[in-house]
Amino acid sequence: MKRRVRLLGLPLDLVDMETAVAWVADRLDGEPAQIVTLNPEMVVRSRRDPRLARAVAEAELVTPDGVGILWAVRRMCGLEPAERVTGVDLTQELFTRLGGELRVFFLGGRPGVAEQAAARSQRRYGVAVAGFHHGYFDDEAEVVELVRASGANLLLAGLGERQEVFLHRHRQRLATPVMIGVGGTLDVLAGVKKRAPGWSRRLRLEWLLRVGGDPRRWPRAGRLLRFALLVLAERQSGCQK
Repeated sequence: MKRRVRLLGLPLDLVDMETAVAWVADRLDGEPAQIVTLNPEMVVRSRRDPRLARAVAEAELVTPDGVGILWAVRRMCGLEPAERVTGVDLTQELFTRLGGELRVFFLGGRPGVAEQAAARSQRRYGVAVAGFHHGYFDDEAEVVELVRASGANLLLAGLGERQEVFLHRHRQRLATPVMIGVGGTLDVLAGVKKRAPGWSRRLRLEWLLRVGGDPRRWPRAGRLLRFALLVLAERQSGCQK
């Protein structure tokens, strides 16, 4: 069972990894469903992007991704969330536990990354590869039809900031039972990038290493600050449980 609250106007399901994996397993033959892994940046962007806000609001499962979200739940809701359920962790757990039950379409990354992620995942986890396509496309209709025709039951979309809106806009046409926006997960699966060290994840400092170690991510630090200010400004209103 998942418990849903509303945090800063957006839904959030206080699930642990076990619950999230079980939820996906139950939906693999069902109607199209979208999973959003909610992080502080997304909360801030949704304030200025109604399409993103709607995508999150109408997602069937919204997991806590990021220590900032866990902190906000404690601060505003007075609740102790079980754990983070990030896109990369959820993907790896699904592959490990459900392996052969999955027909996966890998969508995103630079040309060659999705193909490499698919091949490595098939070898390591035994998942069936329904298809793959890079994230540098303008013709959305063509890509949507490719996914639809693939017969995938799991779509991993690593399309950066547009992934949630893309999945929401095309969810019925994609006709995939489970769709997840996974950010840079395909790079990890492909072996192009490595995750932060285990100690940083245990200490919940992975975000700091990612932002501090990549100058391209430095502007995102401003969003993290705005998120903290939002939580502090609205903490008295709590959250809807």
